[in-house]
Amino acid sequence: MASMGLNLDEQKAVERFRKEVVEPSMKSLVILDFWAEWCGPCKALTPTLEKIAAEYADKGVILAKVNVDEEQFIASQFQVRSIPTVYAMFQGQPVADLTSARSEGQLKQALDQILSQLPIEAGAGGDEPKQDIEPLIAMGEELLTSGDAERAMGVFAQIIELAPDNAAANAGLLRAMIEAGHTEEAAAALASMPEDLAKDPAIERAAAALELAKDKPEDSELAGLRQAAAENPADMDKQFEFAQAAFAAGSRDEAADTLLKMIEADRGWNDGAARAKLLQIFEAVGLEDPWVAATRRRLSLILFG
Repeated sequence: MASMGLNLDEQKAVERFRKEVVEPSMKSLVILDFWAEWCGPCKALTPTLEKIAAEYADKGVILAKVNVDEEQFIASQFQVRSIPTVYAMFQGQPVADLTSARSEGQLKQALDQILSQLPIEAGAGGDEPKQDIEPLIAMGEELLTSGDAERAMGVFAQIIELAPDNAAANAGLLRAMIEAGHTEEAAAALASMPEDLAKDPAIERAAAALELAKDKPEDSELAGLRQAAAENPADMDKQFEFAQAAFAAGSRDEAADTLLKMIEADRGWNDGAARAKLLQIFEAVGLEDPWVAATRRRLSLILFG
């Protein structure tokens, strides 16, 4: 990508791309992911790409991400028309379009085929020793799902000792802290994270969950808010207050039901606050979560049905 005739910002963009993508692609296969903060499918695909890149790191595969809002010139050079758009890059050139490969199996099949045809240097993706931490992450997630947040904290903390920059482990630890009620410790851990790590979508989802968890009420307070909402169905302020408290207390179905009813009754109330809160909840839970997908469909029926 030549820089002659470009303005200063475009030259800087080219230099960043050369350093972060082109140079690594001289020896490695770079999965190049074009994405944006507002793109739900992009964020849903991110965990899969990260998992694949980690598993294939010892085969010379690395992941590079390009935010199309921040790097519009680079996106235009690749003629990106929609996102997510994913390419495989080798020696500075796109060698495959991986955009249609959305599942883990499809991506692995495509990478295996590419790697069999190119002189990729095994292990060229980095100098860090590769640890098999995926089973440990799965264990932590299983403990968290089963409600054993304290043990999950211990598992994720052990993983972070092995891989301090692993986003999934750091996000898991934050979510476990939140679930266990240690919101102050979670906030401190988030504040101490390196800026690049804190911007990872998995960490951002955990941060959204932390923000919502700050509203967690005592059981008696939640019961009072529930009763007030039930007795005053037309009072949007009481409905909204209960929805926030319900989600913070772990009752996401009650929170979603309340917010959906509010949107159906008056979607413009308080500048669309109910819809904004529901989207914040989606972000906190994770856009790939089946509960989020089902609740999104309910929201779409209200907005467009």
